[in-house]
Amino acid sequence: MPKFCANLSWLFTELPLLERPEAAAAAGFGAVELQFPYDENAAALGHALARAGLPLVSINCPPPNYADPDGPRGFAAIPEEAGRFAGAFRRSLRYAGALGAGFIHVMAGVAEGAQARAVYIDNLRRAAEQAGRQRLTIEPINRHDMPGYFLSDFDLALEVLDAVGAPNLGLQFDAYHAHRITGDVIGAWAAVRAHVVHVQVAGAPGRHEPMGGEIDYPAFFARLDADGYDGWVSGEYAPGGRTEEGLGWVAAC
Repeated sequence: MPKFCANLSWLFTELPLLERPEAAAAAGFGAVELQFPYDENAAALGHALARAGLPLVSINCPPPNYADPDGPRGFAAIPEEAGRFAGAFRRSLRYAGALGAGFIHVMAGVAEGAQARAVYIDNLRRAAEQAGRQRLTIEPINRHDMPGYFLSDFDLALEVLDAVGAPNLGLQFDAYHAHRITGDVIGAWAAVRAHVVHVQVAGAPGRHEPMGGEIDYPAFFARLDADGYDGWVSGEYAPGGRTEEGLGWVAAC
């Protein structure tokens, strides 16, 4: 059975952020992730994680501006934002170090073309070198939900991983995005699983609880077990109601 993680940017949002780790622990999750911790005091957040007894699996770099529909969705592949990315990545490293985050997900941003690809690879190489023992991830994100996002298919992700060639850079596999990109979650997993270090799940359509709908999650979870995946599987979805009311998918596994 997979080991499950709660994304606190999506789940338990009925509570203040510093109360969410304990709620996740009480619900049976073994870890948490938090996309954007940067508005919270790192020491206070660290204490909240310690009280709950849960590790922090991942944070994102940098914090996209979702409040603005034209705001950034990351900077790493945007040629004119190289300096901004460097500063944001340093900030992410500080937070990851203070909180013991296992991974930093480096978001590419909205971009296209050969120059964006070259800048993305160069920024990832520099980031991986600067990170030292800190592990990093990249994640293909579908363009239905995030129009124009640079890293929007798995073939490109494999090309980027190969070009960067850093042992501390791996793939974050989001089954919801894989479904929206390919229509074949298990097929996409099979093609990239050797590079996957973290998994996220959500239902389709709607990006709600990962049960029912268009994605056969029992089959996917069975495939993860069969393939020996031993990383975390994070619920990154918008609950259909209160978070606790929609956790039957965890109990069913």
